[in-house]
Amino acid sequence: MENWCYEKEALDLFATHYQTGEKIPEEWVERIRKAANFQEGYQTVRQVSFGLLDMAWHGDEGKEVTDVAEFENKAMLPTELLPGVECTNMSCQFGHIFQGGYSAGYYSYKWAEVLDADAFEYFKEKGIFSQEVAQKFKDHILSAGGREHPMVLYKRFRGKAPSPEALLQRAGLKKN
Repeated sequence: MENWCYEKEALDLFATHYQTGEKIPEEWVERIRKAANFQEGYQTVRQVSFGLLDMAWHGDEGKEVTDVAEFENKAMLPTELLPGVECTNMSCQFGHIFQGGYSAGYYSYKWAEVLDADAFEYFKEKGIFSQEVAQKFKDHILSAGGREHPMVLYKRFRGKAPSPEALLQRAGLKKN
């Protein structure tokens, strides 16, 4: 729901100068958007690397590990941007992939961002305060959870499968 906080139309409802009542200038809103995307590319690749590591631990290759550092380096190599820090292991501090219900599911963080961005893109297409889209979101997402497969519900809401394009655009990693 924080998507609305980056939209001038929504900010104009409350983001006013405390003395003059002047609405927040569009250039400030644009600066806020850009600041929100600071290092988004690195953050995205880092999160994908955590998903790869999680899947590696819970796949066949994770059953016979004798060297955690070597295993981790191999699993995260496809997304390596910076050299590792000697004598550190992400796995040793990544407890929620072993307990807490995320086993082989860490990728769901990024998938949730795809759903979030794609759903908000629908609001933007129809108007961020569209009653029609809001009602469909309520009926097919908020009120219907667990009754049917989530993808069926999402497609009913959106009219199509989610696309990562909206997330890439929101993150500033792809231009329209």
